[in-house]
Amino acid sequence: MAFGSRAAGKHRGSSRLSRKTAGYAGIAALATTGVVGSIAAPAFAADGNGPSMEDTGSLKAVVVADELQGEIEAQAESQQRAAEATAAMAQAEADAKQQASEAKRAAEAKAKAERDAAERAAREEERKRLNTFVTPLDDSYVSTQYGAGGGMWSSGTHTGIDFHAASGTSVRAVGAGTVVEAGWGGAYGNNVVIKHNDGTYTQYAHMSSLSVSAGQQVTPGQQIGLSGSTGNSSGPHLHFEARAGSQYGSDIDPVAYLRSHNVSL
Repeated sequence: MAFGSRAAGKHRGSSRLSRKTAGYAGIAALATTGVVGSIAAPAFAADGNGPSMEDTGSLKAVVVADELQGEIEAQAESQQRAAEATAAMAQAEADAKQQASEAKRAAEAKAKAERDAAERAAREEERKRLNTFVTPLDDSYVSTQYGAGGGMWSSGTHTGIDFHAASGTSVRAVGAGTVVEAGWGGAYGNNVVIKHNDGTYTQYAHMSSLSVSAGQQVTPGQQIGLSGSTGNSSGPHLHFEARAGSQYGSDIDPVAYLRSHNVSL
C-alpha cells in the first residue's frame, strides 16, 4: 500500500521523551503526598548521560518513603513512651496522695480513739471518786456506839456514833452530795446535813465552825468544818449519823452504813 505501514504485530515502544514525562509525573504525585522530598529532586536534573528516570525514580521514592515511615514510627514510639511515663508518674503521685490521705485518716482515728479512751478513763475515775466513801475523821475511832442508852439523848438511845476528836479537828464529808443544812441545829449544835447521790443522808454535829453552806456540792473527803463541843455535848467529839431519809428518826447504823460503802472502821 502507499502508506508504507509497519509489519503487522509490531508495536513501536514509547519514546524516551514520553517515558521520561511519565516518570516525572509519578515523582510529582509522590511529592504532593509527602512521600518524596528533596532526596528525589535530583532525579529531575538528570540528563541523558545519567540513569534514566524510569531506572532511578521509583527506587528513590521507595527509599524515601521507607525512611519517612521509620521516622514517623520512631517519633510515635517516643511519644508513646513519654505518654506512658507521664501516666505512670501521675499514677504514682495519685497513689502517694491516696496513701498519705489514708495515713492521715488512720492517725486521726487513732488520736480520736486515744482521746475517747482517756475521756472514758477520766469519767470512770471521777465516777469512782464520787462514789467513794471515806471516814469523817482521820486517825480516829468510835467512842460511843450506835443505839447506846442513856439520859443524854432525848430519844433514850444514841441515834448515831461518836468519833473521838480534839476540838478543831478537820471534819470531812464521807461521800459526794449536796449540803441541805448548815448551821445551828439545837441539841446538835453547829451541824451539817448532806444528801448523797444514793438518796441517803449523813449528819455531822457539835462542830466548832462550818466550812460549807446549804446548797453547796461536796466531794468525798472535802472539809466541811472543825470538830468541837457545841449544843448538847459533854466534851469535844464528832457526832455522826446516817439516815435513810431527811427526817429525824430515819436513822440507820452508821458503822454498817459506812462499811456498806467499803469504809473500814
